[in-house]
Amino acid sequence: MQYCNATVTVISALSFPIPATVHCFPRSSSMASGRQRVNGVDLYYEQTGRGNHAVLLFPGALGSTRTDFGPQLKSLNKERFTVVGWDPRGYGQSRPPDRDFPLDFFERDAKDAVDLMKALGFGKFSLLGWSDGGITALIAAAKNPDVINKMVVWGSNAFVSQHDLELYDAVRDVSKWSARMRQPMEEVYGAEVFAKTWEAWVDGIAQFAKRPEGSICMELLPLISCPTFIIHGEKDPMVPSLHPQYLLKNITGSRLHVMPEGKHNLHLRYADEFNKLVEDFLED
Repeated sequence: MQYCNATVTVISALSFPIPATVHCFPRSSSMASGRQRVNGVDLYYEQTGRGNHAVLLFPGALGSTRTDFGPQLKSLNKERFTVVGWDPRGYGQSRPPDRDFPLDFFERDAKDAVDLMKALGFGKFSLLGWSDGGITALIAAAKNPDVINKMVVWGSNAFVSQHDLELYDAVRDVSKWSARMRQPMEEVYGAEVFAKTWEAWVDGIAQFAKRPEGSICMELLPLISCPTFIIHGEKDPMVPSLHPQYLLKNITGSRLHVMPEGKHNLHLRYADEFNKLVEDFLED
């Protein structure tokens, strides 16, 4: 049996493609999976490793454990870490319910994530958040300082600018994507549900632009007290560099590492380099 990791290709308003990639790995014999009832929803999770340092992986928009974190579940040190991947409510295998995007959907995901880890018996843990998952991780860390050990975020933003809205709108209509681009998500959701949910996500993220300064969680950043490592791909077409710079400036004691060739999916494209950066930070 193989463990498959797929990333959706997106095209920005500047027409910079991120090549679609599908990574398949032998499924670890030490991988456990299941569903845990949390806040009225059965959340799917996968867990591997036996280390004392617990780490929770936060997937991106419409993402899931299986689509977003194959190289991390496979290769992060299993002697030092216990790694948990999860599918947020309405995503991947945490369905039903259907996904919706009220103004507090990031806060809802953050609460689900922390409550899931508590239900699984973890009293303190670190966070790895990609893209939307990074936003969720920021909120979780700000609101739960006593249980968060360390945090790594990449491809994430604390606010939505007008330029960001243009980038999101450029990828709204999935019928304009190539079949190769759509395939990974269509395999998870089916073509119709994927198209409908993706469009709902674009509307969901765009609503933050109506808030003062376009804030998603700007006001929460000063509350983050855990050591925070921000990673940015210099060639990320979806997250301009002003976003990691803002995080660096507003999260006390945080540090930033820029990967010159990295795009939005840097943890997949450069998995070995990424994993080492993460392990070194978590063990420091």
